[in-house]
Amino acid sequence: MSLGTAGETEAAAPGTEAAPTSPTVRERLRAGWGVLLVALIVILVAVAGVLLGGGPDRGRPLDPAGASLSGGKALAQLLRAHGVHVVRVTSAAQAGERSAALGAGNSTLLLSDTSFLGEDEIREISALRADRLVIGPQTRLELLAPQVTATGEVRARSREPGCALDSATRAGSAYMGGMTFGAPPDAFRCYFGDGAPTLVRYVRSGLTTTVVGDGQFMTNQRLPEDGNAALAVNLAGARPAVIWLTAPEAVSGTSARKSLYDLIPPGVKGAAVQLALVVLLLALWQGRRLGPVVVERLPVVVRAAETVEGRARLYRARRARDRAADALRAGFLDRIVPRLGLPPAAGPEATAGAIAERTGQAGTHVGAALYGPPPPDDAGLVALAAYLDMLERQVRES
Repeated sequence: MSLGTAGETEAAAPGTEAAPTSPTVRERLRAGWGVLLVALIVILVAVAGVLLGGGPDRGRPLDPAGASLSGGKALAQLLRAHGVHVVRVTSAAQAGERSAALGAGNSTLLLSDTSFLGEDEIREISALRADRLVIGPQTRLELLAPQVTATGEVRARSREPGCALDSATRAGSAYMGGMTFGAPPDAFRCYFGDGAPTLVRYVRSGLTTTVVGDGQFMTNQRLPEDGNAALAVNLAGARPAVIWLTAPEAVSGTSARKSLYDLIPPGVKGAAVQLALVVLLLALWQGRRLGPVVVERLPVVVRAAETVEGRARLYRARRARDRAADALRAGFLDRIVPRLGLPPAAGPEATAGAIAERTGQAGTHVGAALYGPPPPDDAGLVALAAYLDMLERQVRES
């Protein structure tokens, strides 16, 4: 007898044989399309969650240690590859210390964001004896680049140099734009937009000041395009060292240590929740209700004696007298050792001695029957089975 479910069995008419049921081709195709549709939904939901929930780029623009699209890590590594020492600072005091340590005229001060500096700090930076590369709109441009004024704005795009500045002509076209400037008469004017330059360079007292309207050409995203990499290296790498001023990181009131969950991007979290919901709906859709438990007759009843005879025939067909002997001896020991009061780990000598003592048989004969070599022929195997049967009967009767 076996247990089944009403949903899995059907009653067959008397005197008839129940034919095995199999799904039709239409049912198989329908199930296959359903699984394929659910898989496509899962993929689309996951991709949409990543694309829509990824959040904005949180890196600081033109940070020499920033690996985001707007960061400047690629340019910093490129400068180092050309032998330029890149120094990252986050305050006017650090910039002054580094400039003094490097010596006058041996460094370029790269300024992309001065919004976090006060007017006194900007004046301190403007007094440093170093070249200046001013990038993007600045609140106190008249202090950082005297005689240069902002005149307007143009869209950033690929532009030709249009000037005789060697750093620009060797680089060629670049992704320039942003602010346009008015400059002194002796200044170089390059990359024009609406008739005004977006890059200005002039020399005063042996120091070079360069003003660029937009710094996108120096970012990790735009650096491989056009001649952006060459222009950025030519402008920033003219001196042995670059003092790169970057806005300091915001200090949080809580602990700076973050858990693994906090480090997971928001888009991945949203995609995981949506994917779990889809899997749950799929499980509910594919789940089937089982009917009440019923009893059904087994189609075949196999007797234990038939199983033993079948295995014996297999041994005989393969002439596996060694395996047959091992099976006889193992069965004998499993039944007799507990009756002798011996532990399961008793050795051959102890087992053979106890059987010989209980049956009166010679210990050498018992040991040879239990642990000797396999019989050489079928007659020897039959004799071994008869001897073991006799020993078992004597142990039980003793």
